[in-house]
Amino acid sequence: MTAHRFIVSRRAALGLAAGPLLLPAGEVRAQPRLDRVSFVTNWRAQAEHGGFYQAQAAGLYRAAGLEVELRSGGPQVNPAQLLIGGRVDMAMGNGLGALGFVREGIPFLCIAAIFQKDPVVLIGHPGQGITGFESLKGRPVLISAEPRVTWWPYIRQRYGLSDEQVRPYTFSLAPFLADRRVVQQGYLGSEPFSIRQQGVDPVVLLVHDSGFQDYGTTIHIGARTLAEKREVAQRFVDASLTGWDQYLKGKAGGFDTDGANRLIRQQNPDMGEELIAYGTRMMNENGIVRSGDAASAGIGAMTEARWAALHAAAAEVGLMARDLDWRRAFDLSLVNKGIGRA
Repeated sequence: MTAHRFIVSRRAALGLAAGPLLLPAGEVRAQPRLDRVSFVTNWRAQAEHGGFYQAQAAGLYRAAGLEVELRSGGPQVNPAQLLIGGRVDMAMGNGLGALGFVREGIPFLCIAAIFQKDPVVLIGHPGQGITGFESLKGRPVLISAEPRVTWWPYIRQRYGLSDEQVRPYTFSLAPFLADRRVVQQGYLGSEPFSIRQQGVDPVVLLVHDSGFQDYGTTIHIGARTLAEKREVAQRFVDASLTGWDQYLKGKAGGFDTDGANRLIRQQNPDMGEELIAYGTRMMNENGIVRSGDAASAGIGAMTEARWAALHAAAAEVGLMARDLDWRRAFDLSLVNKGIGRA
């Protein structure tokens, strides 16, 4: 991790106020420098990244003495590789990815979990008898490469499914719309919206409800960077969590989120206002951010018990070794402070 990405503000380090100073006439004093932080997301800008864009648009990062560069992910972007290669200071991921760092002996870890429920879903047609994961037996299931080695093995084993059901998912709705028996993967705030626009009211199964309860939209950082710049990382986490609290409350809660949504649309023109509103509503209605430990400990909450359960689920299907030192995957000291507590 290159040290120049964090520029320590002498004024902030001294704990001086950030407000304007009364200077002698004609004297101009330079503004204090902000600590620079780069953060890459796991996909193109969307409502599910809204809290970070709210922190940017509402000036929360700057108020915390930070100049934050939010980089969008996408199909050709691997956030973990950018993080490991020192191209960014922090990266968005998930809990399983943090356990993977430990498995591979890579000194990176998770310092906050925005999503208590990963919004990954399986989607089916109505009127086909889909009532839960056990009812997927015998049906074609379209999934991409990553789920085949993450949550699918767990669902397959727990609900008596088979790899013979799996078909490639090409991120096109055409195969799903052409065959009512087909089930496909998706994202809670995205594919169900698009499918409804095609006149189909889909059955949606949240993978979290299968028992594979991964953390989503996590913040990952290098262990060395955390050790050297813990105070900067804390300010980034605090401002981000506050941004998420404001974004989810929105105008009904007294917060203007128009600026955040403009930033999202600037970086991803495919994100129309209606889709952003739908994604935000799905996060709120399904407790994606505020459920679980976040209800009492605040947004971004994590616990050892939850990490232990995730490791156990992954070890059950051979994704992780049972003797993995899973506690190395996270640091709880920057969260559980009640920010955004419901």
